Amino acid sequence: MIVSQERAFLNAQARLEKIRRYVEQATNSGERIDRVERELFGQLLELGRTLLRAFVDGQGDGDAGRSIEIDGAELRRLSRPRERRYLSVFGELAIKRRVYGTREGQRIEHVPLDARLGLPEGEFSYVLMDWLQRLCVKESFREAVTDLRALLNLAPSERAAEQMNQHMAQDAEIFQAHQSPPEPDTEGEILVATADGKGVPMRRPLEERTHRSRPRRGKGEKANKKQMAYVGAVYSINPFPRSAADVVDEVCRKRRAEDRPEPQNKQMWAEMTRCLDDNGATGRERVFLEMAIACKDRDPDRTKTLVCLLDGERALWQMAGEWLPNAVGVLDLFHVLERLWTAAHCFHSEGSPEAAAFVSHRLTMLLEGKVGHVIGGLRRLRDRHSLKGEKLRRINAAIAYYDNNREHMKYDEYLAAGYPIGSGVAEGACRHLVKDRMEGTGMRWTVPGAQAMLHLRAVYLNGRWDEFIERHAETEQTRLYGKAAA
Repeated sequence: MIVSQERAFLNAQARLEKIRRYVEQATNSGERIDRVERELFGQLLELGRTLLRAFVDGQGDGDAGRSIEIDGAELRRLSRPRERRYLSVFGELAIKRRVYGTREGQRIEHVPLDARLGLPEGEFSYVLMDWLQRLCVKESFREAVTDLRALLNLAPSERAAEQMNQHMAQDAEIFQAHQSPPEPDTEGEILVATADGKGVPMRRPLEERTHRSRPRRGKGEKANKKQMAYVGAVYSINPFPRSAADVVDEVCRKRRAEDRPEPQNKQMWAEMTRCLDDNGATGRERVFLEMAIACKDRDPDRTKTLVCLLDGERALWQMAGEWLPNAVGVLDLFHVLERLWTAAHCFHSEGSPEAAAFVSHRLTMLLEGKVGHVIGGLRRLRDRHSLKGEKLRRINAAIAYYDNNREHMKYDEYLAAGYPIGSGVAEGACRHLVKDRMEGTGMRWTVPGAQAMLHLRAVYLNGRWDEFIERHAETEQTRLYGKAAA
């Protein structure tokens, strides 16, 4: 194999000389720089493949003699080398290796060169998997493979990219569960856990995809149903005491305080509702489990104030009571504000100064802890105006929302203590983690496919992608060859 490696080195020198002559020719002909840049990149990829070929040839073919002993069993060298396809970022290589087994035609037992090189389980190199999945977690599989083709002149199929995504996601969940907590000196004084749900468009069952078996949709029923993905986030922040007037000025007049502290060390998770784990836990339960573990790891001595910030969904509050029993429960102010605007439009036209004054006055009362006064006032207005139909339904829904969540609306206490009262982090996580990737034009998901994408996208948005790729490679190497690195 030394001869093969020397031949590869000679080919590399020839390619390098070809590149030198091209640059010289482009210089004399006055070629535009971007065209030179593009041509050089293509030629350098070819040079890289030639040098990678030299590296592989320098490792030999894995011949360890006529027979070897593995775990007490004698394996014989099979008569012919087996060829394996390896797709690198430089292009495709064919790698010939000696194979050891019991006899021809039976399952391959041992390939020494695979272990020596640290080859992955599939055809794609770890670097190529890294680059392709970086694209896949940000854009559709079709766009990802198209972009990779434009960059590297490699064209894996969409199906291969999707299968790779699900394969890598198996390690992503374990990786997320074993992250080290942030350094204590980078944390704020308040620990915040927040969660929310976002619908994911699902692929119809196979039996419903043909015209003959497709059931007729009822009135108002959509062609593709959604399944809820629950997103959880944990972060720390420093206290920020403020008055009711400060908050009204911020949310109604869009005047954000310049000295507002920023969230620190945000961690996110996302789980599909119906995706059960081995213990039968739903996605919503697993999100709260992950948040509870993160809170314990980040504050083992429980010296920080723990705030749980949610909207009015009862199932979320039930999960919070089970997994975060010591947290201060805070109802998200922006959902409260939405109900106020709905109530205002039952009495005043949209966009009117009267509607804005209605909201501003009652928001101030809520922030001052006068929830009962606001509920009573809305009831009196409802009765005085004898609301009917849709307006009656809307005002009753707003009243019920406030009445059901009164225990989590002690905003006067929260503001004095400097607690956060808006779930912007959860809303942003739902948008960035779920909506931006899962709700593209024409996108439809299976539960396993959606869950795999959410796990990988969470790793990426948490800023741990490079660490995960290395961990994924080490985990697979250990499983394949019994060691973490070749």
